[in-house]
Amino acid sequence: MDVDYIIVGLGLAGLALVEELKKRNKTFLVFEDNSQKSSLVAGGTYNPVILKRFTPVWNGHEQLLLAIPFYENLEKRFNKQFDTKFATKKVFGSIADQNNWFTALDKPTLSNYMKSTVSKDRIEGVIGDFGFGELKGTGRIDTTKLVFEYRKELKETSNLIEEKFDYSLINFEEERCIYNNINAKKIVFCEGFGLKQNPFFNYLPLNGTKGETITIHAPDLKINFLLKSSVFVLPLGDDIYKVGATFNWDDKTSIPTKEGKEELEEKLQKVITVPYKIIEQAAGIRPTVKDRRPLVGVHPEYRKLAVLNGLGTRGVMIAPTVAKQLVNYLENQGVLDKEININRF
Repeated sequence: MDVDYIIVGLGLAGLALVEELKKRNKTFLVFEDNSQKSSLVAGGTYNPVILKRFTPVWNGHEQLLLAIPFYENLEKRFNKQFDTKFATKKVFGSIADQNNWFTALDKPTLSNYMKSTVSKDRIEGVIGDFGFGELKGTGRIDTTKLVFEYRKELKETSNLIEEKFDYSLINFEEERCIYNNINAKKIVFCEGFGLKQNPFFNYLPLNGTKGETITIHAPDLKINFLLKSSVFVLPLGDDIYKVGATFNWDDKTSIPTKEGKEELEEKLQKVITVPYKIIEQAAGIRPTVKDRRPLVGVHPEYRKLAVLNGLGTRGVMIAPTVAKQLVNYLENQGVLDKEININRF
C-alpha cells in the first residue's frame, strides 16, 4: 500500500494534522493504540488570557482566529455540537487582583476579551468576597466527543489502524519509508507523552505533567459559566461540573490517585459552599515542554520523520495553527516559527 503520510497518534494534534492533509488531498493512514489519554481527559477550554498573571497567551488571539472556524467546520461535517461558548469568571482573591485586572486592560489584545468592570454581585454557592472579573469569547471543545467521532469516521474509511506502532519496523529508502507493507513518503509522530518511548524523538525535552480532574454532581450550583479560582469549575450540563486540575511532575501514570482527589476537594471547598457528590475521577499526562512551546519539525538525520507534539494545556487552541504550519513546511518548503521548531534544542 502506498500513502503520502503515516500518522502515529490521534489526539488533537493528530486530528488537526489529518484535517490539513485532507485539504491538500494527501493520502494517509493513522495508527492509534489508545495509550495516551490527555486529549480525552482534557477540560478542552479555550481562553487567550493567563488568569494567574492577567497576561496574554502566546499567540492566543491569532490561534483562536483559526481554531474557532476549524471546530465549526467539524461540527457541520459531523452534525454534532463540540463547541460550547460561555463566559469565564475569575474569582479575585484580593484588592491587588482587582488592580492587576484593570492594569491588564491597557493591553490592546487583552481588552478584546476582558470586561472593563468588576462584578460585585453575589453568586449563590460561590465564595467571592472580592468580586469577579469576566472574560468573553471563551468556551469549551468537547474533546472526548470530538475524538470519538473522528476515530469512528477514520475507521469507516479504512484510514485507522488500531494497533501499537513498532518503531523498529521502519525501513528507510531514498524516496520513502517502509513500515510493514506500507510505503509512505513521511511519518509524523503525534503521540503526546508517548513520545518519551520514541527512539527518534525522545531526546526532545518533553517533560509531561500529570493532571487529575473530578466530575461532580452539584444540584444547587446554578452557574452557566466557567469559574476560575485555585481550581476551575466547568459546567457540563444537568448540574454536572468538571473540576480541575492538579499538576504532578513526578507521577507519569494515567491512574487517578487518592492524593489527587483530596487535593481537588480541599481546593474546591474554598471555592463553593454547596454540597456535591463526586461521580467520576480521571487522569492523563499533559505533553508539556520546558519552554511552554510546542515541538514541531523534522528529525535532524531522518528527514522523512516529523513530529507534532507538546501542545500542553491549550491544545484545543494551538493544534490547528501548528498542524497548518507543519504541513506547509513539509509540502511547500514553508517556514516554521522558530519558537516551535525543534531545531531550538
